[in-house]
Amino acid sequence: MALLLPGAASADYKFNFPEPVTPIARETLHIHNEFMLIITILFVVVFAIMIYSMISHRKSSGHAPAKFTGPTGTLQWFWALIPFAILLFIDFVLMGIPAVQAIVNMEDTQTKADMVLKVTGMQWKWQYEYPESGVKFISTLATPRDQIANAEAKGEHYLLEVDKPVVLPVGKKVRILLTSTDVIHTWWVPQFGVKRDAIPGFLRETWVLIEKPGIYRGQCAELCGKDHGFMPVVVHAVPEPEYLAWVEAQKVEAKAAAGGADRTWSKDELVAEGKVVYEKVCAACHQPDGKGLPPAFPALAGSKVVNAPLLDTNGKVIKDSHVDRVLHGKAGTAMQAFSASLSDVELAAVITYERNSFGNQMGDMIQPAQIKSLR
Repeated sequence: MALLLPGAASADYKFNFPEPVTPIARETLHIHNEFMLIITILFVVVFAIMIYSMISHRKSSGHAPAKFTGPTGTLQWFWALIPFAILLFIDFVLMGIPAVQAIVNMEDTQTKADMVLKVTGMQWKWQYEYPESGVKFISTLATPRDQIANAEAKGEHYLLEVDKPVVLPVGKKVRILLTSTDVIHTWWVPQFGVKRDAIPGFLRETWVLIEKPGIYRGQCAELCGKDHGFMPVVVHAVPEPEYLAWVEAQKVEAKAAAGGADRTWSKDELVAEGKVVYEKVCAACHQPDGKGLPPAFPALAGSKVVNAPLLDTNGKVIKDSHVDRVLHGKAGTAMQAFSASLSDVELAAVITYERNSFGNQMGDMIQPAQIKSLR
């Protein structure tokens, strides 16, 4: 008997949007519910008239089929035009005006904006930048590869967890600028009611004003490549004092990272740091074992590029060398330039790691200070 009780079945039935936490999401949900009510009423009324007409005017009750091809009298024109007028009223007034107002509000990104967040999509991660505070970082998938490969049980937030979430203050209007470095991505957080494409070569806009503290999850909603499903968005909405403290902590962390470029690192230190960077940034394309997915993503194991000289005799970058590819990317391929998104330490570390891993035994290294001078 207990199995027949809905409460005992522990089923979570949801027929609505997730809880809205921004004005855009709340207005979208309100309009959605209003439109659903209107079209449900229309559906019931129209089908009720159809069913009544078919039953009451059926041949077996003595009714003969009509022979007219269109309205001919005043009453017939009335029944043809009045429903048409009602539909126009519903479309342009009851539904049209709220829809237009909602669109106008969605596109009003600059009025009373308190701060700006720049979002850059790249295969397959997000870069976030806070222009006013100088904070910038890359956010990548944190779900362990063993879970993706079904080698261990899936976590609670499988494919919806990142190493560095976006942090935004509650109650502040945030103007969001979106672009991309490679293909079209879509930044989407359902509870914000925001879903906007990030397009290469264009700067697009949207905005959020988060009304409730919490952790909100979304993902790229565009088919942007083989790891499209591994590009989550996680936003921590916190009170303003907590947000300001986070910004200061990020500045201190960035300063410490920049200072790391001025000291000499051992090869072991660079390899250890490079492994972390590689798994975070490079493994999605070149694979954790460095064997890649040729021809789109070449193998690093045994690569002629990786196993070639680091720099020329003058300490300068050799065109199409390992350092050149990591710093500046390669046009016409998925290999992007990392000089703008990784620090000097991260760049030096990942290059050193790749040259001394996956069977590559170059035995050399490049210092963060050298990367700094090559920028």
